[in-house]
Amino acid sequence: MIARALTIAGSDSGGGAGIQADVKTFTMFGVYGMSAITALTAQNTCGVAGIHALPAPFVRQQIDVVAADIGIDAAKTGMLVNAEIISVVAQAVRAHHIAPLVVDPVMVAGSGARLLEDEARETLRRELLPLASLVTPNIAEAEALTGVKIAAVSDMHRAARALRALGARASLVTGGHLEGGEAIDVFDDGVTVRELAAPRAASSHTHGSGCQLSAAITACLARGQGLHDAVEEAKRFITVAIAHGLAIGKGTGPANPLAWKG
Repeated sequence: MIARALTIAGSDSGGGAGIQADVKTFTMFGVYGMSAITALTAQNTCGVAGIHALPAPFVRQQIDVVAADIGIDAAKTGMLVNAEIISVVAQAVRAHHIAPLVVDPVMVAGSGARLLEDEARETLRRELLPLASLVTPNIAEAEALTGVKIAAVSDMHRAARALRALGARASLVTGGHLEGGEAIDVFDDGVTVRELAAPRAASSHTHGSGCQLSAAITACLARGQGLHDAVEEAKRFITVAIAHGLAIGKGTGPANPLAWKG
């Protein structure tokens, strides 16, 4: 049977991030992609013009019907908007024993638009992080969740430990926003701590790269790969996707998941 992966996230009308990026990524890994949409966004390469959160019970219903009929080998979360949606997602994860679960704690779009209400941050910490097989924040998200100020790779190590202390079984703090010739991510599962480095791509078209990275990890986990192997393969994938970012639109174009298959 084909591996099945679910993304619980927002819709990006420009196609570069959110569920559109996730499902494209699942497909590139040979995984059947499903979605539970949390919000509709009106956005393009220049930014987010509008956000419409869906009712939390309807988000839960999407997860329920997929789990009951098709089944879920792995899942990821992305944009969750508010505390009510976070709570119903956590309830559904527990009710359907959804695992592995990758939590991408999407808070702010690259354009600066706020994608998670400030008051929902504590709900994310309390209800969802303890269910996460892996949490994959960028530097700003890791700072917001842990209170650790990140100015160097050593700070990323501290934040990765702090994320595990919040309940996540493993953490991957992504360092694409730090300066330097390499893009370094820090992985910590409580047993192994590793730095994953790749040459920094010259392309500035990185929209959706966090979504695509977490989706690639989820796809690999759905196929039965171990967490270490999944993270390593996803790092290679996103390095290629960014290097071949798409110069479309008038703003920041998306990383290109289609580049993975050459």
